[in-house]
Amino acid sequence: MNKEEIIARINGFLVEEFEVDNDDIEPDVNLKDTLGLDSLDYVDLVVSIEANFGVKLVEVDFVGIDSFQSFYDLIENKLKAKTA
Repeated sequence: MNKEEIIARINGFLVEEFEVDNDDIEPDVNLKDTLGLDSLDYVDLVVSIEANFGVKLVEVDFVGIDSFQSFYDLIENKLKAKTA
């Protein structure tokens, strides 16, 4: 799966499950603010990532994740590690 496919899949479930407008999703925009994430939403996000990509995220994975781009990079790196 290439980076563009990862981004498209992530954006797709964010629009559906978090009811965010696709136009609001930009690489440098703040993930938490745009999605309005609270602690329960993070659980939903982790479950969505696991269902869509088969990788597990833990709390420490979110340290330093502020933008959509950093989130995309996290998922891409998790997928690379999984296949390595």
